[in-house]
Amino acid sequence: MELWSRNWINGDPSPERHAAGRLDGDGRPVVGDDVNPHLAWRELPARTRSLVLICHDFDVPSVADDVNRSDREIAAELPRVDFFHWVLVDLPPEPAEIAEGEFSRGFVARGKPGPQSLRGARQGLNDFTGWFAGDADKAGDYYGYDGPFPPFNDSLVHHYAFTLYALSVERLAVDGAFTGAQVREALAPHLLGAATLSGTYTLNRRLRSAP
Repeated sequence: MELWSRNWINGDPSPERHAAGRLDGDGRPVVGDDVNPHLAWRELPARTRSLVLICHDFDVPSVADDVNRSDREIAAELPRVDFFHWVLVDLPPEPAEIAEGEFSRGFVARGKPGPQSLRGARQGLNDFTGWFAGDADKAGDYYGYDGPFPPFNDSLVHHYAFTLYALSVERLAVDGAFTGAQVREALAPHLLGAATLSGTYTLNRRLRSAP
């Protein structure tokens, strides 16, 4: 099976319009367009009854002490962890694509609604739920897609992996406000195949200006 997009080639930088964060004219991080990318698939396994789509960033600092500090960069050697940006389950195999902006057209403070979504699919919580938990203006349950918003002082360019899983069941056994980690565990017994498409993104001005 194959996952592809009209918006970028695998491994290339992700378009800024897909990000939850961008830099303004003065180089300050601000909320971005947060539009979900176009994604399409082909050559699914014959017994596929539903799809799961997960987007995660595997370059997130494991310690937040230096995050978004203007007087220093986050060390590249710092251990990194997963951060889930999109968790979508029970997606029908047809039509074989998701349109750009179909599931997200803007960042919503306190989170987009869920878990019920388009096409009879369900969306889980993304990790902005935990990130904004202590913010009085933004705390809430963040369902669905919220794109890249890496620390502006990170010395690493972040990678965003969209992974499509073909499953032998129509409905995945997760309920309520489920997470990416729970979905990964639940899909394992039903997995028929998987495909990944990845992009990169950074808000570090030094890295953005590098040749």
